[in-house]
Amino acid sequence: MIRDDTEALRTAAALAEEFRPGASGRDARRELPRAELDRLTATGLLAVTVPAAHGGADVSAATLAEVFRLLASADASLAQIPQSHFAYVNVLRQQGSPEQRAFFFAEVLAGRRFGNAQSEAGTKHLQDIRTRLVRGEDGSYLLTGVKHYSTGALFADWIPVLARAEDDLLHVAYVPADAPGLTVTDDWDGMGQRTTASGTVELADVAVPPAHVVPHHLTFTGPQLHGALAQLLHTAIDAGIAAGALAEAAEFVRTRSRPWFESGYDTAAEDPLLIQRFGELDLRRRAADALLATAARAVDAARADLDDDSAAEASIAVAAAKAYAGSAALEIADALFEVSGTRAALDSLNLHRHWRDARTHTLHDPARWKIQHLGRYVLNGTRPPRHGLL
Repeated sequence: MIRDDTEALRTAAALAEEFRPGASGRDARRELPRAELDRLTATGLLAVTVPAAHGGADVSAATLAEVFRLLASADASLAQIPQSHFAYVNVLRQQGSPEQRAFFFAEVLAGRRFGNAQSEAGTKHLQDIRTRLVRGEDGSYLLTGVKHYSTGALFADWIPVLARAEDDLLHVAYVPADAPGLTVTDDWDGMGQRTTASGTVELADVAVPPAHVVPHHLTFTGPQLHGALAQLLHTAIDAGIAAGALAEAAEFVRTRSRPWFESGYDTAAEDPLLIQRFGELDLRRRAADALLATAARAVDAARADLDDDSAAEASIAVAAAKAYAGSAALEIADALFEVSGTRAALDSLNLHRHWRDARTHTLHDPARWKIQHLGRYVLNGTRPPRHGLL
């Protein structure tokens, strides 16, 4: 059990250092991080957002964001796996019944992991959810559909499934990973975040008791932080990728790069042009970290006093941080090669994993729409929509 925010941060920092040395090899071999995820789970870190009333540490959003940033700086795939776990713990906090909270929070405290079965391929758009939850005469449900990009499902004890009931309203069904009719296929072949096992979940008349179904649609009927918290963790992953790429670039230049012959210096690390570029890149990293911290504080402030205004401020702060951190991660991961030189392009060094991870992760949702909402908010005072992606 982790007792408080300080212990959560200390644990995350230690795990990041433990996971860092093997990250490149796991990516190169596409070796799924089962042992590492079990190690992370065993520390109690996946239970830190369980409310204090149920025995959890109930850490702040600021702490949770820093936990993800630290983990992503070491291994962006490993950090991505539990992102949905925390999102669906939050769904229970918001819309779970007292009985559901008691049951599932006890599961999380016991080390059970949530995956996700949310996105679908081939539909009209992201929110065109076609997976169906049909209620039978005995009150139980049958769940049918196919989900893609199901990060965490392969490693999960419970798989939260986003589905529409017969009234077309969104629900989340929490399904045991070994439920009859549920199949998880490890067919993820993305160029980046290669070891997240973000494959396919198929559901063929999977039986779900009413006690495991949460009315997620109610989340969006009033002020909410569901989207802000989920996006905050995505932002932290981008910021972590930026930090990890910059650290590896600096180490490479200090220990392997040759100075350009025109510089007149004996080492690449003394080259004033490289020093200037590293300063520019570190400025980007620091700005991404600062916006992440600001956004996290806005989420915590809204939690303490939630209304339409505080929810909007939190969503806008997270949108700004996410848009910036994504571009910073891409720039720094690309600049790694610029500052390191030709040898950095060797495939055997696998330095391109930082760019591949950044490019893949930043495709989750378009930054251009976040910037649109920023513009509407600052110019016309238009609050962002309640659709769970802001």
